[in-house]
Amino acid sequence: MLFLILSILCSVSVGVLFKISRKYDTSNIQIVAYNYIFALILCYISFSPDITTVTKAAPWNLYILIGVLLPSIFLFLALSIKHMGIVKTDAAQRLSLFIPILAAWLLFKEEFNTLKITALLIAFPALLLILNKRSEKANNKWIYPAIVLLGFGVIDILFKQIATYTALPYTTSLFIIFGISMTIMILVVTYKVLFKKAQLNARNILFGGLIGILNFGNILFYLKAHKEFADNPSTVFAGMNMGVIVIGSLTGILIFKEKQSKMNYIGLFLALIAIVLIVISQNSK
Repeated sequence: MLFLILSILCSVSVGVLFKISRKYDTSNIQIVAYNYIFALILCYISFSPDITTVTKAAPWNLYILIGVLLPSIFLFLALSIKHMGIVKTDAAQRLSLFIPILAAWLLFKEEFNTLKITALLIAFPALLLILNKRSEKANNKWIYPAIVLLGFGVIDILFKQIATYTALPYTTSLFIIFGISMTIMILVVTYKVLFKKAQLNARNILFGGLIGILNFGNILFYLKAHKEFADNPSTVFAGMNMGVIVIGSLTGILIFKEKQSKMNYIGLFLALIAIVLIVISQNSK
């Protein structure tokens, strides 16, 4: 259970750091770039991937696609936290689990039981209620968490496809993807510095490094939690998604004083119910 708790705390802490970084003169682009540098180093130290085993037969199309999507969605995550807060962003990110479920139903013709259909019917209004935001200027930036939801959902589908490629260890594939993401972000930062006169500063390294450590910690502890609960993976699945929504909501509301409407609270409650129904449906196959 310790690994699951640590994974949840790492996930929520990423949002907290992005929220705190707003108070300083930081660049999200540089933070995300340094994040991947640190995550890649930790990935190499922890998993010791053997790059020499990677061949042309590896799913490079998936590697490149995820390598581009990850930093892109990460930047939208930062924007979502800035404009909509931790509560809504964490909830949207966790509700992204319904994207691969929908894909399994609509694209891969997976049979759905009543529980899954009920969960989906609850998840959609839950999302609308969570993203509902009153604004004096009618400037509801709901598009950012919506992109986070869609982006992480698509990434989840792609990662599941990579998991079926057993010629390479999953951790080696992860190392390659981090490497692609890091390369892309370094090129973007270089362009910004050379042509847009952006300034490099130590604050971006600090926040990027901390987020990179937490980002990798989230993955590492999540994998360890799955090993710990090998006979009951739904425990990890439910604990992770519900834990992030609950802890993220409490953090946003109590620490950062993010105001939520009654509709938002109802949406969060419905989201938790939807996740519980999905877990039950997985066990009742």
